Amino acid sequence: MPFDPATLRYDANGLVPAIAQDHASGEVLMVAWMNAEAVARTLQTSCVTYWSRSRAAFWVKGETSGHVQRLVELRVDCDRDCLLLLVEQTGPACHTNRRSCFYTAVREGAEVEILRPEA
Repeated sequence: MPFDPATLRYDANGLVPAIAQDHASGEVLMVAWMNAEAVARTLQTSCVTYWSRSRAAFWVKGETSGHVQRLVELRVDCDRDCLLLLVEQTGPACHTNRRSCFYTAVREGAEVEILRPEA
């Protein structure tokens, strides 16, 4: 059965959350938003394309930084309102130059930085 991005359940702004996960290690890299066109572009090109809420524009991951995400597989959750993107990540995924946006852990009630920026 062919996949149609229109069958996803988007929020009131026409967006669906997308979790980017490293396909090899399973590490969660980041969370961003996609609209139907971003999903379609990602599937057509294998270059992950998000919708930037702050800029109100498409955002091809790595277009300016070179830290590209290549889509390996797109998965849809059971409610069709969230996506899991299994990706091949080139360089850091986070704009802070860290491998993952999830670089802060809460341990024993305190925030602890668990990933340093890459050199």
